[in-house]
Amino acid sequence: MPRVLISDKLSPTAVQIFKDRGVDVDYMPDLGKDKEKLAEIIGNYDGLAIRSNTKVTAKLIEKAGALKVIGRAGIGVDNVDIPAATAKGIIVMNTPFGNSITTAEHAIAMMFALARQIPEANASTHEGKWEKNRFMGVELTSKTLGIIGCGNIGSIVAERGIGLKMHVIAFDPFLSPERAVDLGVEKVELDELFRRSDFITLHTPMTEKTRNIIDISALLKMKKGVRIINCARGGLIVEADLKAALDSGHVAGAALDVFEIEPATSHLLFGHPNVVATPHLGASTTEAQENVALQVAEQMCDYLLKGAVTNALNMPSISADEAPRLTPFVKLAELLGSFAGQLTETGIKGIRLEYEGDVSRMNTRALTAAAITGVLRPVLQSVNMVSAPAVAKERGIAIEEVRRDSAANHEALIRLVVVTERQERGVAGTVFADGKPRIVEIKGIRMEAEFGPSMIYVTNEDKPGFIGRFAGLLGDAGINIATFNLGRHAQGADAICLVEVDGDVPAAVLDEVSALPMVRQAKHLAF
Repeated sequence: MPRVLISDKLSPTAVQIFKDRGVDVDYMPDLGKDKEKLAEIIGNYDGLAIRSNTKVTAKLIEKAGALKVIGRAGIGVDNVDIPAATAKGIIVMNTPFGNSITTAEHAIAMMFALARQIPEANASTHEGKWEKNRFMGVELTSKTLGIIGCGNIGSIVAERGIGLKMHVIAFDPFLSPERAVDLGVEKVELDELFRRSDFITLHTPMTEKTRNIIDISALLKMKKGVRIINCARGGLIVEADLKAALDSGHVAGAALDVFEIEPATSHLLFGHPNVVATPHLGASTTEAQENVALQVAEQMCDYLLKGAVTNALNMPSISADEAPRLTPFVKLAELLGSFAGQLTETGIKGIRLEYEGDVSRMNTRALTAAAITGVLRPVLQSVNMVSAPAVAKERGIAIEEVRRDSAANHEALIRLVVVTERQERGVAGTVFADGKPRIVEIKGIRMEAEFGPSMIYVTNEDKPGFIGRFAGLLGDAGINIATFNLGRHAQGADAICLVEVDGDVPAAVLDEVSALPMVRQAKHLAF
């Protein structure tokens, strides 16, 4: 009988699900706060069910000798070291859709509180004051609501905003024009959203592209009197810059449910008269807590008892019978997606998967989900194989599968084509007998390359001197070349260079490569 430890507070119904399904469960809701005690006993369990209080660090994972699955009741997995879990073969699951409505409603509530100064007026009235003339608010009707991130939660906020008779505009690289029309929102670029919005609400995950998305530069682009709401992730806003904008009066108010460092028992914005603050309550409703608890219990039981994988962040959804043959191609599909996703900088309209040869007769649904995950993950790090198709659908990204019984040059081939508003970009790969995924074609140019942890992708004109100058720049920067792969359409025509290097590539070096006269594009890729 598998054993599960619940180290944070979960619904009693969730605990009962484990028992009813035949799983031995220990419910210790305060254990997550005691790191040493948790480390002492974690080795006795096959599963660990948590919320946000338990920190699953690499050190804790090292002591979890029997652990097979970590289930996070909720979407955020910032408190789990996923690479360490993956290295130990531990599946990490979350429940990405259980608290969407609750979080969206909290953002709307914060917007109302900000517009009508409800917290300050409430405190004043409780003190026996009657300061009716002090609290002059603003209406929401006819105001422009700017939404940064129009995915599952953002689209619900958009729907509510439209119901309040607001004009809703949205910035989201993955939001297609067609999906924007369906939602009733106007898709705009980020600078235009800053310029036009009366209220700005954030609903984007924390990635390298979104970290500090609102800094002093962004704040100065906003109209005077803007009000900002963040119920997404701390770190999206540079808090010191926000305070300066509030102090100057450029920003009329801010409503924050999340902070860069939590728990935030003290903060430079606490006590500010134009700031509404709540302690990360976005998912804190009875309904949401119940939903995510029940979901994580069911998912963990299914895995421990049947081997079924659902909503995993580091493991594809593949049945036990399929796994040996399918897994290498799932990895290939995700890597091809990641390759294309890292090179895509404009809105995605569609993703086309072409399966040729033996792979066309496999479980292409899992392969397509893996490919979509790879494309989206550079921007949406929490996306997984289960949620990726739904996330793509929410953003109006058309997914197409094409199957062909035979492949021209390989027993099995996957070609992934990303369709953007400006172009199509294709990359193809296969799995050789050694089980390693390889790239065999980029933008119609044949070449063969393994995926490396750190790579430089260059498109260039096929002219003499390029290789020497390019390699010289890397050598001068102390960057060691591991592999060097070339391909071209024809002599003197378009060419591609894909180089694996040891370690990271500084932005300054990429700028030097891009400045070479025969280079059209240079990008660092990480796998």
